[in-house]
Amino acid sequence: MRIAVGADHAGWDLKPAIVGWLKEKGIPHRDLSPHPPDPQDDYPDVAVAVARSVASGDSDLGIAICGTGVGSCIAANKVAGVRAALCTDTVCARCSRSHNDANVLCLGGRILGVALALGIVEAWLDTPFSGAPRHQRRLEKVARLESEGNR
Repeated sequence: MRIAVGADHAGWDLKPAIVGWLKEKGIPHRDLSPHPPDPQDDYPDVAVAVARSVASGDSDLGIAICGTGVGSCIAANKVAGVRAALCTDTVCARCSRSHNDANVLCLGGRILGVALALGIVEAWLDTPFSGAPRHQRRLEKVARLESEGNR
């Protein structure tokens, strides 16, 4: 499993804990954040870099961190093939993977404490897509919406 990680300036303080946890677990990852952080950086640039890495197959999953996670989630979901989920607890993290096959996790660096964020990341990475027919059917509907564009 290869993880793309990216944080804008507002998610920068949370990122080291997540990257450290990934290193501790031996999970390969690539940091797509601007270096050094710039107060003028924009969450869409970072979130889209993470999303494109996942959509292209360069990474299996992605984690995008901004102030609230909302902006990163909106931006990442504009990339075809990405199912980004904003998770604020472990229940949402597990369901986003099990039910929605989310491939990008969005987190709020100004919203979450480190312990909760790490619990969310762990739950999200440890939960596979269930493949249940009802969930697969719903994902196929989402994929059709994406292929239809803005008609």
